[in-house]
Amino acid sequence: MNSAVIVDAVRTPFGKRGGSFSDTHPQDLAAEPLRALEERNGFDPETIEDVIYGCVTPIDEQGLNIGRLAPMIAGWGDGVPGVQLNRMCGSGQQAVNFAATNVMAGQHDVLVAGGVEHMTRVPMGSDGADGIDGSSTVSETYFEQFDELTHQGEGAERIAEEYGFSRSELDELAVDSQRRWKAACDDDRYDDQVVPVETELDGESVVVERDEHPRPGTDLETLESLPLSFRPEGEGVHHPGNSSGIVDGASALLIASEEAAEAHGWEPMARIVQTEVVGVDPITMLTGPIPATEQVLEKADMDLEEIDLFEVNEAFASVVAAWLEETGVSWEDVNVNGGAIAHGHPLGATGAMLLTKLAHELERTGVDTALSTMCIGFGQGIATIIERV
Repeated sequence: MNSAVIVDAVRTPFGKRGGSFSDTHPQDLAAEPLRALEERNGFDPETIEDVIYGCVTPIDEQGLNIGRLAPMIAGWGDGVPGVQLNRMCGSGQQAVNFAATNVMAGQHDVLVAGGVEHMTRVPMGSDGADGIDGSSTVSETYFEQFDELTHQGEGAERIAEEYGFSRSELDELAVDSQRRWKAACDDDRYDDQVVPVETELDGESVVVERDEHPRPGTDLETLESLPLSFRPEGEGVHHPGNSSGIVDGASALLIASEEAAEAHGWEPMARIVQTEVVGVDPITMLTGPIPATEQVLEKADMDLEEIDLFEVNEAFASVVAAWLEETGVSWEDVNVNGGAIAHGHPLGATGAMLLTKLAHELERTGVDTALSTMCIGFGQGIATIIERV
């Protein structure tokens, strides 16, 4: 089996909802990481055999196969194919995993994988999949198999209920996520992975250089004052401050075989060791990272103790807290530069962004291995192990 390596990994800054990317078309945002990869690595676009892009709400401006349109808009001509996929919140990570397994199988040598989500211009749930308002596009026959249809916020609340997490416990995790993002930003740890984006806002040219969603001054007192999002006061624990931020962004990785990387004179950042995807209870829905972690380690013949760094997507604080309790991993090794509670969760881009964070952190720290995992709507989980080369 061939080895698949990460040659480079970049992302745009994440713009807050209604922020600096409000007037930026999703297709233009999706093209930005591609341009950056070309500029940084000096390849002829015709070298790219396919572009695989995740997008969770592939309608309206994000429809028409944004994976094909992004390289065309990036100036890569008409010879680079592209495909759009939707594994809900795991879409960007699935794009990377598909690219890696293509290389491992010997089908391709050089691909780009990533994702995009413009949650301002194409709001979450626009495709009818949200269900928070009680509406649903699922077939009535779904209920012949499952008793109820829940949304992700309710799933997060049920996890908190099952594990007995208090609001204050989850708020502490959220405050730490904000603190870690600020420390990483102040230490310039994001500089090599976040590429500035020049765009227009209200007819004026602007350059967006850093994430807009983080609130580094967040403290427990601030979070205590926020209204609950999914359950009445006294019954729930989740609110906007301990849930992932709604943002606009795109990310992409250059994936190649080791032989192709050597032929092009590229120095890889990391090797993709193993990938996994699992299905879990679609009612609680968000426990997928736990078995995904277990199974990807089993496939890789590795133990948790062999992993140095982890990214567990902070869709909701209870998801991370449950994963920590079940695995016994120290919080000090997880989301070390802040997570989605701070920088946000641009649905289709997040999985590729998490792997981008890990690849750069492996290089920065010199440690050896990392694992990324995410919860996914309708009860799935995804995981990827990478190692520094």
